[in-house]
Amino acid sequence: MFDTVCSLPLSSDLFTQAIHPKEPVVSVGLAAGHVQTFRLPTEENDSDDDASTSSSRNGKGHIDTMWRTRRHKGSCRCLGFSVDGEMLYSAGTDGLVKIAKSESGQVENKIAIPLEKSGSVDAPTVIHALSPQTLLLATDSSALHIYDLRIPYSKVSAKPEQSHHPHDDYISSLTPLPASDTSTSGFSKQWVTTGGTTLAVTDLRRGVLVRSEDQEEELVSTAFISGLASSGTSRGEKVAVGGSNGVVTLWEKGAWDDQDERIYVGGAEAIESLTTVPDFLGKGKMLAAGLGNGLIKFIRIGQNKVSSEVVHDETEGVVGLGFDVEGRMVSGGGQIVKVWHDAVNTSGGDSMAGEKHMLGDSDDSDDDSDDSDAEERRTANANERKKRKKGKSGRGTGPDVMAFDMD
Repeated sequence: MFDTVCSLPLSSDLFTQAIHPKEPVVSVGLAAGHVQTFRLPTEENDSDDDASTSSSRNGKGHIDTMWRTRRHKGSCRCLGFSVDGEMLYSAGTDGLVKIAKSESGQVENKIAIPLEKSGSVDAPTVIHALSPQTLLLATDSSALHIYDLRIPYSKVSAKPEQSHHPHDDYISSLTPLPASDTSTSGFSKQWVTTGGTTLAVTDLRRGVLVRSEDQEEELVSTAFISGLASSGTSRGEKVAVGGSNGVVTLWEKGAWDDQDERIYVGGAEAIESLTTVPDFLGKGKMLAAGLGNGLIKFIRIGQNKVSSEVVHDETEGVVGLGFDVEGRMVSGGGQIVKVWHDAVNTSGGDSMAGEKHMLGDSDDSDDDSDDSDAEERRTANANERKKRKKGKSGRGTGPDVMAFDMD
């Protein structure tokens, strides 16, 4: 199904990853507060004789770190690119959202996350740019804040335009629903969230529209599936929901009262990440599910069964999973990010072999961070996890080296 092309060690545990919508660029947010953005080789450069720019399909490409910085005093909990990919939004346990240029990492703006009633930081769980002017931010307290990005913010005066509480527990996932046929902007105005044991649908203007019955299992991850064979009034659109019990449930769009189908995927392992496999890869309707035990399982929709699996890590859960613009799968968990190619498009033999690339030591300073207590913060945050990640053991850090697999 997919073969590992390369592995990128990280300096501390991965909390979140984001994939650029238009370029082969990936950003990661780490437990020690760092944000790192790196560029994958492009297929367009296959004919280039320069090994530093030719495609990794030929075993010559490099992953280049574009920038790296200690962005948050505390863990970087969530990341998201703007719709056009020009900006990167990061949110951390320091209670701040920072808006930076994707290309340079330069911070352009900040937003203070509203505090809990007790006055303590309400740590973020999900961030998503719904459109060029709307940013969604979910938190541990189950708050869902909506920001208008056209209004200049400062960390003193930042206030969301709206706030909702679609769930009783922290919001674990957010997936936008496609714009309606009558939409003039083409941008989504509704989205699905999961929190605790419920699923909810919220509208940009009307607030929370519906909340499901208690599913009696923790709902962890979501993905939208379109283009399915439709029946009756259905348009062939469903939302897949990954549970903590290893089951993916399918929910028909518009019928949010209860799940429609169940697919048994991970035994007792939580489905920590879920994404649709791009249609242009020609694999039919398929989901990729990242499990708490480090496996990635591929689910054929229609047959509703697991067709194959690969291993991201022997012990660490897959907290980040997605596909870049060239169809490469990017998985993240523990202290490693892996890039995978469609096995059909690889030539076999030793074509996967490549040269090691020293990413080099980046300047970890940030224009608004004090590094004097960096080690103390790193130690304090090294074992922090999202609530759904339990029982994980830490591992030592290694040098920032990217190497292509030799097997």
